[in-house]
Amino acid sequence: MKADSDVSQPTRGGRIQARITHEQKALFQQAARLSTRTLSEFVVASAQEAAQRIIEEHGNVRLTREEQLRFVNALLQPPAPSKRLRQAGTQYRAVTGL
Repeated sequence: MKADSDVSQPTRGGRIQARITHEQKALFQQAARLSTRTLSEFVVASAQEAAQRIIEEHGNVRLTREEQLRFVNALLQPPAPSKRLRQAGTQYRAVTGL
């Protein structure tokens, strides 16, 4: 059995470069120092947190109470299919053989 110290870290193969202003660099360095991280660690962690938040926000649908009620009502009591929808269903079944 290997000791915890023998466990290797994931290999880092990617690299990102960005041009920033002197003011931005100073700001990032100050924040990195305050969070006891290197500048690279701070920038990577901050970018990762932002990316995860953005992906999560786009993956979730947020509805108001009124929108929730309309959505559930539409699921429970859907409107009758229109003539065009019935025609599309007929055409789809003919093409797919269903």
